[in-house]
Amino acid sequence: MKYSDDLNDLNNNLALSCVFGIICAVSSAVAILYNAESAYIFIAILIGNFLALKVDSINHIVTLVIFVVILLIYGIHELNLPILLVCILAAFLDEFGHELISTITDNGFLNLFFEYRFVMKIVTFILAICGAFDILIFICFIIFELSYLMAGFLFERLN
Repeated sequence: MKYSDDLNDLNNNLALSCVFGIICAVSSAVAILYNAESAYIFIAILIGNFLALKVDSINHIVTLVIFVVILLIYGIHELNLPILLVCILAAFLDEFGHELISTITDNGFLNLFFEYRFVMKIVTFILAICGAFDILIFICFIIFELSYLMAGFLFERLN
C-alpha cells in the first residue's frame, strides 16, 4: 500500500496507484483467508486507518472495496472480539500517532516510535508471547513492516 500511496500522493498517478492498491487488497485478503491470525492484523490495520481518517483517496477506496468484496465472497475465520479490538486500537494509535506526534512534541523517542508505528509491533509480539498468535505470525508481521519501508525506499529511488 505504501507504493500505491506514494504514486497517488507524490506522482498524482491515480491509475497506477489503484493497480498497486488492488494488488495490496488481493494479497491481504488471501493472507486472511489462509490464516486467522493474519486476519486480526490486516482487518485491524484497515479499521485503524479508517478510524484515523486515512482512507482518504480514490486508491484507498478502490483497495477497500476490493478487499471487502473478497472477504464477503469467501468469508473469514471466526475471530475473538477482544483480541481484534486490541489490534484495532493498536493500529489506530499507530496511525493517529504517526500523523500527530511531531506536532505535539519534539521528543525524539516518541517521534521515532510513531514514525515507524511500533504500537502494533509490540501488541503483535505480546499476543505471540501470550499464545494468542503463533510467533511465526509476529515474524511475518515484522517482514511485512520491513517490506512497507522498502517500498518507500524503492519509490524514492525510482521516482
